[in-house]
Amino acid sequence: MIRANHHKLIYPFFLWLSRFMIKRSFCSVHFEGEFNDNGHSVLVVANHVSWWDGFWVEFLNHHRIHRKLHFMMLEEQLKKHWYFQHTGGYSVRKNSREAIESIDYTVKLLSKDENFVLMFPQGKIYSAHTDVVHFENGIQYIIKKCKDDTQVMFVINITDYFSDVKPHLFIYTKTYTVGFLKNRDIEKEYNLFFTEVLSTQKTKTS
Repeated sequence: MIRANHHKLIYPFFLWLSRFMIKRSFCSVHFEGEFNDNGHSVLVVANHVSWWDGFWVEFLNHHRIHRKLHFMMLEEQLKKHWYFQHTGGYSVRKNSREAIESIDYTVKLLSKDENFVLMFPQGKIYSAHTDVVHFENGIQYIIKKCKDDTQVMFVINITDYFSDVKPHLFIYTKTYTVGFLKNRDIEKEYNLFFTEVLSTQKTKTS
């Protein structure tokens, strides 16, 4: 597998670029939900609806999480976009024995309090208008292997234009601990939150 390597020049540039692009491309950014940080590492579980997703979560990290970014990518995509390895990207090969190595690597990253790991359990980009989020295998194994005090943040990103030329970005979050989620169906828990978020978003006006 390909492991993450935070390049001393590429990584800071990526962080700056993420913030610059969001401030330039969106009319406003709204954070919905508190993060009562317990000081331990954070596993971020987010919906995958666009090319922007990773940039949005890094923007969230800058304002709320304050950890070193890591994120899982398909190996073929990481080889194609090699620069992401130098911003915290690491690889996974689905349906192979090497996938276990990627899971173990994720657990190792989350054993260090200064890290956060971003995962898109859907595995690929889906329409933002879907009603249910389906997870691929893997994340439940990670939850079972992590320390109980590891934080798990559910993230749901939604955009709305209202009466503006540029879209408004709404980043909804809800945080649990691994200990709470170990004996629960994480996909079911995420979809309960997803349903709540959609109901809340429908009430928004400009």
